[in-house]
Amino acid sequence: MAAEDLEWERSKISNQDLNMLKRLGLMKKEDAIRFPSEESYPNPPMEYRVSFVDHLIRGLSTPIHDFLRGLLFVYGIQLHQLTPNSILHISIFITLCECFLGVPPNWALWKRIFCLRRNASRNATYNIGGVVICVRTDVDYFDVKFPDSVQGWRKKWLYIHEESANSVEHNIIPFDGNAKIQRRRSWDAEASEEEKKATEALMSRIHQLQNTRGKELSGVQIIAYFLRIRVQPLQARKNPLWTYAGGNDANRLSSDLSAKDLEKLIRRISRLNKKDPVPSSCRVEPYSSANPLPEPMIKDLIRIGSQFIGYREYASRTEEKLAEANNRADALVQKLEQSEAARKKAELVASEAKAEADEARAKVASVEELQKRLEDAESALNEHKTAQAAREQGILKRLKSQIRRTETQTNQGLDLENPINDPLLDTLSYLELHGSEIREGVANASAGLSTLFPYFFPKKEEPPTFLALAKSFNSSETLD
Repeated sequence: MAAEDLEWERSKISNQDLNMLKRLGLMKKEDAIRFPSEESYPNPPMEYRVSFVDHLIRGLSTPIHDFLRGLLFVYGIQLHQLTPNSILHISIFITLCECFLGVPPNWALWKRIFCLRRNASRNATYNIGGVVICVRTDVDYFDVKFPDSVQGWRKKWLYIHEESANSVEHNIIPFDGNAKIQRRRSWDAEASEEEKKATEALMSRIHQLQNTRGKELSGVQIIAYFLRIRVQPLQARKNPLWTYAGGNDANRLSSDLSAKDLEKLIRRISRLNKKDPVPSSCRVEPYSSANPLPEPMIKDLIRIGSQFIGYREYASRTEEKLAEANNRADALVQKLEQSEAARKKAELVASEAKAEADEARAKVASVEELQKRLEDAESALNEHKTAQAAREQGILKRLKSQIRRTETQTNQGLDLENPINDPLLDTLSYLELHGSEIREGVANASAGLSTLFPYFFPKKEEPPTFLALAKSFNSSETLD
């Protein structure tokens, strides 16, 4: 994994977390959750997705709400790239819309309140939890009292079963740990003037919920409400929360939590300390089957709901464009692969040509070496011939000088029969050339005979010359 990413590590889920998941009804089905064994990097089984304990206890369940999936699609992020506080922001928003505004979660309203930011510190740029949902600085929204950080949440990952739904819009995108976070323009998308006008009444209602004296609604009250009624806001549901029917509601995951467990859970996911009271109810009665929507609001609901449908149609068209872009990308990848194959083939041909060139250069070098050795041999032969000719000239001079002395002493002339090919001259030349070898051989033979002489002739004195010594061994006398 790249250095700027926070690395995955082996999952560490405590018994306390396990018991909490059971009490929340998140493990009611046998195959709802699978826990990793020894792997230090997620490898979810078929039909499972990667999630975290701290995402589940903040309102996440499968199949996911279509508004959540729409956010993931528009922002181009995966579920594991959202922090726990960001998940809680979405749960609060959906609960606010359905229970206190009486409308489906509205994309235009969301854009007026929230934007996305990259989650980073001095020492790391995160991939797990690398995206944070933030309230816009110019918006008056609920003080949710989030904890500054959720300690150790990245180590508590698990696999959740992808529940079947009527439409793929409820499914979670398959996990891709290599997907990098890419900032998009949609992260800062603002509501248009038309959208602002259409949602102005909702913004006014939010302001009223926050500031009506004696009936102030807080973010912690909204959290406590959806935890108390045991409905996961981020789960796809047939009926919205304004139709909640109490203990028999079909969307409930479990029976009511004990007061102790509820208080512990609220303190865990908020910034409330032990001295802060945990709200036992909301100061504003939420919409439900016991407190139905008023007739005028139902008409507004139909109008605002149609705006949300428009958003879904926009998302659908965007998906089609994305599919076209993916097809073009696949075609480009195919061309790239073909180009890569051609490049590798060209590299292979070039490598073979280089090998042949190296072999040819080696052969040329070998021929050049042989040619040089031949030239050296010819030079040595010429030097030898020159030296031989010089020796023959010397012998010839000495021989002529000896002939002159002989003529003086005997008054008889002596001429070489053929100076160019004369046997005497050849013999003398041979002696001149190999005389040292002959002398060395005679010396060695003399030494050998001298060594043997005492053994063969113990009563005789060794002759002084080599010739006499040799004759001693060739004598016909009987050896003593």
